Amino acid sequence: MCKRISGFIRPITYVNFIRMKKLFLLAFYAVFLLGCDPFGTSLDADDIAYYASHAKKEHQDISDTLSVMTWNIKFGGGRINFFFDCHGNRVIMDSSEVFNHLEGIAAFINHHKPDFLFVQEADVDSRRSAFSDQIQWILEHTGFNYAVYTPQWKADYIPSKGLGKMNSGNAIFSRTPLWGAKRISLSLIEEQNCLVRYFYLKRCLMDVSTVVNGDTLHLLNTHLAAYSSDGTKKKQIDQVFEYADSLRCNSQKFLLAGDFNALPPGTRKLKGFPDSACTNGDFEADDYSGEEQWMMPFYEVFNAAVPLERYQDNNLPFFTHTTDKNGFWNRKLDYIFSNLSFVPGSMNVIQRSDEVELRPMSLSDHCAVKASLVLIED
Repeated sequence: MCKRISGFIRPITYVNFIRMKKLFLLAFYAVFLLGCDPFGTSLDADDIAYYASHAKKEHQDISDTLSVMTWNIKFGGGRINFFFDCHGNRVIMDSSEVFNHLEGIAAFINHHKPDFLFVQEADVDSRRSAFSDQIQWILEHTGFNYAVYTPQWKADYIPSKGLGKMNSGNAIFSRTPLWGAKRISLSLIEEQNCLVRYFYLKRCLMDVSTVVNGDTLHLLNTHLAAYSSDGTKKKQIDQVFEYADSLRCNSQKFLLAGDFNALPPGTRKLKGFPDSACTNGDFEADDYSGEEQWMMPFYEVFNAAVPLERYQDNNLPFFTHTTDKNGFWNRKLDYIFSNLSFVPGSMNVIQRSDEVELRPMSLSDHCAVKASLVLIED
């Protein structure tokens, strides 16, 4: 690498490179501090997108129960070993890989036929997933008519790992019309320097309203921080709880689901998971010590699709995540809560499938959680 100065070609030495890097960082910080957003990473309450299926599907009316499912679909990445899990170094997929994974995801959804689906880690215009609009694609290939999407990670260009353009976030799919969507920003990771924080994920809680049997139902979807050691995740958990509890206190019906990246109280194994491969500190999520009670308020105040006593009796049937495509689920990170009642025995953590083509273990690094809600109380 050379640059021309006064008619001579001179190699750029390591020292000169470091100086150039420092100048770039100083310039970036100056732009950042002046309030500019050169890479389009800022997100606010208006970053909401409504979707509708091109061909409306007819459904029977929802009667006394409704089916809900939550699923982190790993941006259509299947079980490719991506760099952030430290099992491989992949960053970018080609379109054939993405749509092959989406076909499997749609087949799984169509098999289970939920009335509402809460999705985390969906891409709509990202280089890593061949710029696919996964929200529209899922709408066209499943039984849903409507969806709302909000990003958690958005940038015109990310100058790291070859990621490039990014637009990834959470979505809610529904048979019934959706309205009144809000994006509630959650705390950012304070221990990151401002340059990393600028390009990093901006976590949020999504609140979308629908009407079921004449009553308004708030649908809340979230995906909380996985990699933080400064208490940010606890702040986010508390913010989500306080928002849902405010709905309860105002006699508003709600359904809350998502990937909380936290373990339930009574989890036996808190650290040293067999699938943990990251050791550099950037993407380590292997030690939940000290977090044992963080999710307790949800169980104390709301109803849980997986009752806490059942989980505490035997953790294994309720695990929902692993980073090892050759291993098995080894921790529970995914939840469904409500101030309505769940149909007894309706809960299903879909760790396996008897039908080979549904292959839940190969579709994502999370499995889906499904349950039925009672709409008409006795």
